[in-house]
Amino acid sequence: MGLRRSARAWLATAAAVPVIAGGVVGWQLLREDSAATPQPVYTAPAEKAEAGAGSLPVGRTAYKVPRGAVIVAPNGSDGASGTSSAPLRTIAAAISRAPDGGTIVLRRGVYHESVTVPDGRRLKIQAHPGEAVWLDGSSRLTGWKPSGSRWEYDGWTYRFDDSPSYTKGESDGDNPAFRFLDPSYPMASHPEQVWVDGVAQQQVASADEVKPGTFFADTDGRRLLLGSDPTRHEVRAATLQEGVTLKGAGSVLRGVGVRRYATSIPQLGTVKVLGPNITVENVTVTDSASTGISVDAPHARLRRVTALRAGMLGLHANYADDLRMENVLARGNNTEHFRAAPVSGGIKITRSRKAAVVGGVVSDNRGKGLWFDETVQDITVTGLRVVRNTDHGLVLELCARAVIADNVVGDNGGDGVKINDTSEVRIWNNVLTRNGRNLHLIQDHRGDDPNAPSHATGRDPRRAPDPAMTWRIGRIVVADNVIAFGRDGSSCLLCVEDTTHQRAASQLALTVDGNTYYRRDSGDPAVLVVWPVGQGDPKSFKSESEFRNATGQEKSRDPLPLPADLASLLGKPAGTRHQGAWRP
Repeated sequence: MGLRRSARAWLATAAAVPVIAGGVVGWQLLREDSAATPQPVYTAPAEKAEAGAGSLPVGRTAYKVPRGAVIVAPNGSDGASGTSSAPLRTIAAAISRAPDGGTIVLRRGVYHESVTVPDGRRLKIQAHPGEAVWLDGSSRLTGWKPSGSRWEYDGWTYRFDDSPSYTKGESDGDNPAFRFLDPSYPMASHPEQVWVDGVAQQQVASADEVKPGTFFADTDGRRLLLGSDPTRHEVRAATLQEGVTLKGAGSVLRGVGVRRYATSIPQLGTVKVLGPNITVENVTVTDSASTGISVDAPHARLRRVTALRAGMLGLHANYADDLRMENVLARGNNTEHFRAAPVSGGIKITRSRKAAVVGGVVSDNRGKGLWFDETVQDITVTGLRVVRNTDHGLVLELCARAVIADNVVGDNGGDGVKINDTSEVRIWNNVLTRNGRNLHLIQDHRGDDPNAPSHATGRDPRRAPDPAMTWRIGRIVVADNVIAFGRDGSSCLLCVEDTTHQRAASQLALTVDGNTYYRRDSGDPAVLVVWPVGQGDPKSFKSESEFRNATGQEKSRDPLPLPADLASLLGKPAGTRHQGAWRP
């Protein structure tokens, strides 16, 4: 239920307080004389918040097996015919055998393979109905021997690239503010991974550092050292780096799980989309050493995809024009503690035209939740829950033209929604609550000089400079949102800054109307809105009436009617008057 009458009418009789239960917003009505303290809280378990987001559990899909499909099974033989009664053993053999446009069906079990659908091949790879299929990059290690207070595995012959950037062999850079590695976690870019009974062990840099819960990969000595006793326990280590690479235009991957690959940062994702018009559906990717899924081609469709516990980033996209992610789940990523910038966390999308993230949950990631950066244009974010990420929840940086509507953004360690050097943004019908700053619009020096070097490095090199990509905040509408409470120490609920001190809000073409604000009391936070009224430092407003009288913003005092194009996008009647997100 949402606020369907004006905020003023509601507040005349009750305080309407948003309550977030596992990321789903409801409304708790408290009379003004109630002794209860209005607080937005998460009360439901994470899995309830994730209902309808991410992949179906591995083994729960039921895709039809077409006539003529090539069948693969762990007990098959690559010399067989590839039928139900005589399946092949490997996915690689099935790819070489299947006709263009054919379907490969995987029977239940584990496949220890690196799989590529090459250019010029259009194939569909899917799980057999009701059967759990995992592509697993790890191997079981046995024969451990005690070695002092540690245990030793001899014969470790794997050498993986540990470059701390997207360029193989390149260092982490000279700018300390823009390095991948946190000095406290120097092994983050090393993709070796070890698990004891499914519990990840932390990699250390020397034999002397090994203690329970850690391991050391001694590549020169061709051995692994483990700090926990492996006796009567299953020890697995990642021995493959590449999971699934999809190059063939129009190919499909669906209904499978992909886990435990030692994918280095320059190798991008454990699952890679490198051809156009590719669909990844009901796929779970877990425990990738760096990035779970990477899209580097146009017209990709990711539907009900789950990315869990990636070492750096759950989902990545670059040069991914006409990208659409539907009901994805990115949770618990950046297990290796990479820095929040230049990249880590849930989802990051760069240098793409027309990118949509619709439905789903981005939660509990170490770093940013969902981040659009470096000339992404025509962005749509609707029906999303972005909660409990350690840095900013939803960021648009150096972008242009976006709709952010019907989302819940709450309990993030940084800003809830941060609009940085980005123009033409419509922010409608969201609930933004208990973030550092719930809504932060900020302009920095990067919009000053279109010929500056920062523009050259940040722009899409495939395209000529676009006059719409100004890298200046402006032409932004903020309407019919619920902006409620901040984290402890929050400075304001709506914060607008031009750090160059050159432009007032009137020059930025900002419209703020139909929103409702909540604070725990008049001093928490003491400032409701920070707003630039001229050159120099912005002004702080302690109340909505003070803000309205000084700026002319929030003049309607009622929810604005939903414009027809947004109504069509959200599946709501045009002209609907509603505050906050629509939640079940």
